[in-house]
Amino acid sequence: MDTHQLVERLARTVVGRRREIDLVVAALAAERHILLEGPPGTGKSTLLRAVARELELGFEFVEGNAELTPARLVGHFDPARVLADGYDPDVFVDGPLASALRTGSLLYIEELNRVPEETLNVLVTVMSERELNVPRLGRLAAAPGFRLVAAMNPFDAVGTARISSAIYDRVCRLAVDYQDAIDERDIVVQHRAAVSPEWAARAVELVRRTRSHPDLRVGSSVRGAIDLCAVAASLAEVRARPVSDRDVSLDAALVALSGRVRVREGSSRDAESIITELWRAVFDTTEQTADEPGKASAPTGAAAHH
Repeated sequence: MDTHQLVERLARTVVGRRREIDLVVAALAAERHILLEGPPGTGKSTLLRAVARELELGFEFVEGNAELTPARLVGHFDPARVLADGYDPDVFVDGPLASALRTGSLLYIEELNRVPEETLNVLVTVMSERELNVPRLGRLAAAPGFRLVAAMNPFDAVGTARISSAIYDRVCRLAVDYQDAIDERDIVVQHRAAVSPEWAARAVELVRRTRSHPDLRVGSSVRGAIDLCAVAASLAEVRARPVSDRDVSLDAALVALSGRVRVREGSSRDAESIITELWRAVFDTTEQTADEPGKASAPTGAAAHH
């Protein structure tokens, strides 16, 4: 495998992640498991899927959540067929882990720190021994190419738990943060939003400001900017107005962003008023007052229509 050429191909398809591409490819080439840790919307899944595609490896996707039991991860014997045929290996239904072991695929677990501890313990054994012993089935050995690649949000995100040192001791961890403004603008434009690059840049600036606003505990990812541009373009058509119309852009911002941000506990403000404040700072350059036509006077709802 020519890892240098692989990295060059990935750099043409994954925006602004050259260092992360280098490190993920290097870890996988060294036959190591890898964990990407960072906020939602930072391209963790996009990067890992692109690497699997370029390596021409299988990709078993697992959504991490509280319902992911060991049986759902590993697989199970079909109860109806067990009654007829007994515990025959042909009766076993592979879960994503068993399938990845047999085929030498990447096992990608999203939201690793939402997975129950008993299920994570299964992964500890697999990462250490490269095999799994399943009751009544026997030993499943990992075929060449098998790796665990996982992603997770920071521990303080809602519904997350701390990952044990046993997991950390068996993976290479890579911290992933938000891309810079130029990269995020390129990502938005890449999604073919029907707005100008300049308007897209403003959408990105608005989203980036949500991440540092003192009243917000969690800001929006670049997905918010993508949705803002898409909704604004559609709303402009619905209202037969340009995308630059004040009501169009503010309403689109409220719809796209108010559910993505989290207000700090104890703040007297709501998400809509904060998004409106940031929208005014980024989009409302005419410096009209709240009583002038077209200005949204109510921060907790959609802009008034005239």
